[in-house]
Amino acid sequence: MKRGDLIRYLRENGCVLLREGGRHSWWHNPGQNKRSAIPRHNEIVDVLARKICKDLGVPPIK
Repeated sequence: MKRGDLIRYLRENGCVLLREGGRHSWWHNPGQNKRSAIPRHNEIVDVLARKICKDLGVPPIK
């Protein structure tokens, strides 16, 4: 999955960019007070994308 598609999906579900780290971007879901790191790769493995969604408390991306 493309990183941009995952970020677009997270924004649609209420997540916001918390900060940029060295190799990851930290995203925050203010509604559930959960955070997760997203690596800065062009492609993100589907298993990792589902884990990120689970960590942030949003429905899994298809």
